[in-house]
Amino acid sequence: MSRYRRHGGSAGKRWPHSSEVLGSILALPVWSLDVLPVPGGYGCADHFHESDTLLHCFEVLKKLLETPITLDIICDVGMPVMHRNVRYNCRVIFLNRQILLIRPKMLMANHGIYREVRWFSPWTKSRTVEEYFLPRMIQQVTGQDTVPFGDCVLSTMDTCIGTEMCEELWHPISPHSQMGLDGVEIFTNSSASHHELRKADQRLSLIKSATTKSGGIYLYANQKGCDGDRLYYDACAMVAVNGDIVAHGAQFSLNDVEVITATLDLEDVRCYRGESCQLQMGSECKPCYRIKVDFSLSSNDDICLPTYQPITWHLHTPEEEISLGPACWLWDYLRRSGQAGFLLPLSGGVDSSSVACIVYSMCVLVCQAVENGNNQVIEDVRRLVGDDAYLPQQPRELCGRIFTTCYMASENSSADTCNRAKELASQIGSTHMDINIDMAVKGILGIFSLVTGMWPQFRASGGSHRENLALQNVQARVRMVLAYLFAQMSLWTRGKPGGLLVLGSANVDESLTGYFTKYDCSSADINPIGGISKNDLKGFLLYCAEQFHLTALRSILAAPPTAELEPLTDGQVSQTDEADMGMTYSELSVIGRLRKISKCGPFSMFCKLIHLWKDVLSPAEVAQKVKHFFRMYSMNRHKMTTATPSYHAESYSPDDNRFDLRPFLYNTRWNWQFRSIDSHVANIV
Repeated sequence: MSRYRRHGGSAGKRWPHSSEVLGSILALPVWSLDVLPVPGGYGCADHFHESDTLLHCFEVLKKLLETPITLDIICDVGMPVMHRNVRYNCRVIFLNRQILLIRPKMLMANHGIYREVRWFSPWTKSRTVEEYFLPRMIQQVTGQDTVPFGDCVLSTMDTCIGTEMCEELWHPISPHSQMGLDGVEIFTNSSASHHELRKADQRLSLIKSATTKSGGIYLYANQKGCDGDRLYYDACAMVAVNGDIVAHGAQFSLNDVEVITATLDLEDVRCYRGESCQLQMGSECKPCYRIKVDFSLSSNDDICLPTYQPITWHLHTPEEEISLGPACWLWDYLRRSGQAGFLLPLSGGVDSSSVACIVYSMCVLVCQAVENGNNQVIEDVRRLVGDDAYLPQQPRELCGRIFTTCYMASENSSADTCNRAKELASQIGSTHMDINIDMAVKGILGIFSLVTGMWPQFRASGGSHRENLALQNVQARVRMVLAYLFAQMSLWTRGKPGGLLVLGSANVDESLTGYFTKYDCSSADINPIGGISKNDLKGFLLYCAEQFHLTALRSILAAPPTAELEPLTDGQVSQTDEADMGMTYSELSVIGRLRKISKCGPFSMFCKLIHLWKDVLSPAEVAQKVKHFFRMYSMNRHKMTTATPSYHAESYSPDDNRFDLRPFLYNTRWNWQFRSIDSHVANIV
């Protein structure tokens, strides 16, 4: 029989009979280094340089080989393997306590956030297989001394299976293309593809395209959850056949493990190829090295199989992605941190309100998981709140247990922002506090005056720019100190154990220009919106207003963004963010993408923007915007070295710790670049 049938199950359930099953352990969750590492090979980072990591991975492999759960299933797991003193990122494929092959990754991810060549070497010997000598602990289980290591595929009694890994799917010359032309019918891919806004459709298109061109069955599994860093892996497991998606999992959920199933017919692949790829099949000049496996994926009773039905995958909107991705990331971080909840300085503006809504969305997801009987989530919630019998009933009630917000007022704060913060806190159910910081600010200025005999003044009172900026920074930094004090001690005042994680709320556009005070209340433990643009956050708040019935958000969206660090005028805010920055948030988003994604320096950015903005700005005005941005960027770049770790949601993030490896010390005059811009403007005029 040439039929292929794939079933799935989860740990603790009886697996189907061996003749019916191809099982792929493709994306096990990673909570610590003593568990299986990330399938794509990134999450352990420099721990891959430690021999302990390789040792513990083999120990886990030994347990997987020994457990009866993996019997009669072809299993495909990821781990680092040292071969001839070279470290490779590998798939280890085994069946019934026998390792069938170790397939090293051939194409490395070395762009954006990825540094794979820092830890691994690519396997460059196409269609070549060598002997790998197994560690003694594995030999004791398998009885094998050596196993095949290299670029090869499996030939079972009824089909041929090949594997590719993560980045290889995205490469211009993907292994699946060559394998497909050599008759490989089933492809597996275990990936560690992180979430970014508007990225899921790229994966979907690649996988559909992979099986549209030359047919085949594609099994894709992606890492799920927070890897202990800025990234969130958003699952999206799927099964595709001949260009159609026939099964897929969730993109965001709090389930640690998800299994998807599909019943498929290999004859569909053969018919597809026979019509559309007949002339190209077998055109590979060097055939794949095949390992024969005495195992069948189909059974004799699979005579009448249902024809597969394509399904439509309704991808999340960016607003939904912001609601779900950072919320899942926060939950993973919180439950692993040992803390009891979050504290957020809530100013009544778009940024901090967005963070509050993400926490509320997290509470919605937790309550849904509890309602669905997710025992792991129930256990985590009870541990967080210190109550072994607790079951959250409503998101607002849970929010009150694990989320504290505080409005930190000064003499420069308006009643409007205070009321907006209080109303939003009431609607989401957070424990809210009003804190006045004037006493602390005056105390710090009093110390300065005692030492120097001088008392700085705001610009509105005749002070210089330096005085004005210093007075704003004092307020901002006092808020950071108080945020951490209340995070550590507020539960103590209520007689409850534990501390709170402080949440930051600087968006990606403000980070580009450094429009925040170093070590102010944007300095926190983690920041769920540090990789999200202001425009996307506004769209997200509109979504939350409708989805969660948070009417307070409408007045927040209507108010102009302001830091409220300068004196009020007749009780009203006179300071706005966009006036302080010298450009709008929309302009900043465009500049940010040109700077990072399009790799533009000042002159090339100017050349692009004079065409992009020709209907609204003259070349001279564009030049002024570009030069102003790069002055601000270079003056404040040092701030990114201390920026709060942020959820990575945009590919133009300026986070220099892991993503944007540009200098933090610049010549702020940009003499050559700015002269080139000025010369070009003069020629245009």
